[in-house]
Amino acid sequence: MAMNTRKGFRFATYEAPDLTPFEKLFDIFQELITHTSGDVDEALDWLRELDKEYELTDENYTIDDFIEDLKAKGYLQEEFKDGGGEGTDGDESTKGGDLSITAKMERIIRQRALDQIFGKLKRNGAGNHKTGKSGQGDEHTGELREYRYGDGLDRISMTESIKNAQISSGIGEFSLNEDDLVVEDTHYKAQMSTVLMIDISHSMILYGEDRITPAKKVAMALAELITTRYPKDTLDILVFGNDAWPIPIKDLPYLKVGPYHTNTVAGLQLAMDMLRRKRNTNKQIFMITDGKPSCLRMPDGSYYKNSVGLDDFIVEKCYNMARQARKHHIPITTFMIAQDPYLMQFIRHFTEANKGKAFFTGLKGLGEMIFEDYEANRKKRLK
Repeated sequence: MAMNTRKGFRFATYEAPDLTPFEKLFDIFQELITHTSGDVDEALDWLRELDKEYELTDENYTIDDFIEDLKAKGYLQEEFKDGGGEGTDGDESTKGGDLSITAKMERIIRQRALDQIFGKLKRNGAGNHKTGKSGQGDEHTGELREYRYGDGLDRISMTESIKNAQISSGIGEFSLNEDDLVVEDTHYKAQMSTVLMIDISHSMILYGEDRITPAKKVAMALAELITTRYPKDTLDILVFGNDAWPIPIKDLPYLKVGPYHTNTVAGLQLAMDMLRRKRNTNKQIFMITDGKPSCLRMPDGSYYKNSVGLDDFIVEKCYNMARQARKHHIPITTFMIAQDPYLMQFIRHFTEANKGKAFFTGLKGLGEMIFEDYEANRKKRLK
């Protein structure tokens, strides 16, 4: 009779059993490439340092093997400058080209951000944004009604319509009339146009705290969410420092903080201009910022800057923009990363002027709140 001689437990460092060497490194590389704003060389340097410290690879699979796999799988591309990559024999520094991430890799990074930030929320449902009202849509309610002029033929319930025709005309002289037709109702679904504003002023990396990387992840996750689950919606992204300018979704992984002040007014003006061109009746602005407004561009092209406290002239301009947005029925949801009491008070006044929303938060829950508020804003503004 076999006896169980096992006593106690043996503890060891957890190692995912089902991951290949490439998959293990790829997960780390995606995080590094986000922190380095798309700089492949810097990310690989960090990966090599981590490999030295934690022995991520062995002689059977090296960092060089991983790089070759990245290129073979279409995640990295190699660009050659003058000379086409041909160098002198023995001179390794002249061989190969500059490495950069591909569009496929950009998409993977956005998907990763979506999984990281919205992963717990995804299980709650597909997020179809039902309004609770019947009308044009693709989600069936299970309720039938009479056919109305303009209803699509694909919405006609043939079984119920033929049944009505049999009742009204009989089987012997069967005829199908317009009065016999019924359609299955659907939920009305509306579109939303969103502008996401990202503060890239220098304060986003001040005091040794990296605030821009989490903000980037939020932006990438939101972009992936809207483009994949809400393809009829629109999303525009802008960044603001001394000035404001739009950026395409594909450039989000490369976003960097600059030596800028915070021109919140310029960001709001650009956001409003973007939304004026949208036909959708539902419009909103998300603003991620960690600093007070400290800059204005004057009519003559010069900049008025004041980093000391809250400047009344700049602050009043911000309030005016908030009131303008309210007049155009554009709510502004502000995600305030800083915890300074006087800045929080400014955001409260700003939000009151707009009748929007404000979240005073650290970086940890930022993405989840954006997701939840996106859902709530969308439902609330539908009439």
